[in-house]
Amino acid sequence: MAGSYNDCSPEQSPTIWLCHEGGEATSRLPAWLTAYERETVAKFSGPRKREYLASRWLIRQAIAGASGQSASSCSPVDGRPVHSGTPAGWRLSLSHSHGLSACATSQHSPIGLDIEPCQRHPQWQKVTRRWFTTQEQQWLLRDDNPETFLKVWTLKEAWLKATERGIADNLQTLEVGPGFELLGDRQEQGWQAWCCIAEGFLVTLVYRMPVQSRDLQPPKLVLLTAPPDDFSLVRPDNLAGSDVAVLHAPIHTKQERRNQSR
Repeated sequence: MAGSYNDCSPEQSPTIWLCHEGGEATSRLPAWLTAYERETVAKFSGPRKREYLASRWLIRQAIAGASGQSASSCSPVDGRPVHSGTPAGWRLSLSHSHGLSACATSQHSPIGLDIEPCQRHPQWQKVTRRWFTTQEQQWLLRDDNPETFLKVWTLKEAWLKATERGIADNLQTLEVGPGFELLGDRQEQGWQAWCCIAEGFLVTLVYRMPVQSRDLQPPKLVLLTAPPDDFSLVRPDNLAGSDVAVLHAPIHTKQERRNQSR
């Protein structure tokens, strides 16, 4: 597993922090929850409550690992956690699925993260015909591989998170061609997409590097120990793990595509 808890700096590429959510949900809420988080978690019970608490624990550990501050002094903004509240200046993207939580951090640059179990989406053909472009339908149905579909799906999800849009009417704003040529509807340059397989999940990140760093810069991946039963913000250990990179590609703009076709 690449990376470690405290080797990040603002000049480096984004970092993805992972943790398994652990056992049963605790009956006592951790004292570090904000008033907004307490109000939100009160709506949940069982596994959903545990998932929420684990994700908020991981967000604080991720901000701490990225910024060098203690987790007890870190927090996200209220609402959708797309920015750090304390310390300010960090972009965040959260994803969780089937007992695994993930949080991506980047200073200033937009990011979008999506994780999915590698065996998910058994009815992928129906989703493809309903939501994807005609070109995507043609090559995906011809390829007839659910693993290929899952890469496309997570790329689109991560793109929409990075560009701060919902799924409705926006899944075609990132078009994925054969060979995973990526074409986005944004005019800014420097967008990149990266996918790997870790802990039995497909982990996909879309992010934008500064103009002076347009070369492909892969993110770091850090697997942390699961939260303690009381969700105390003690510094977690890094777990030994392995990840297999399956894609790293630039996301071109439509203007770049037109220039290339001349």
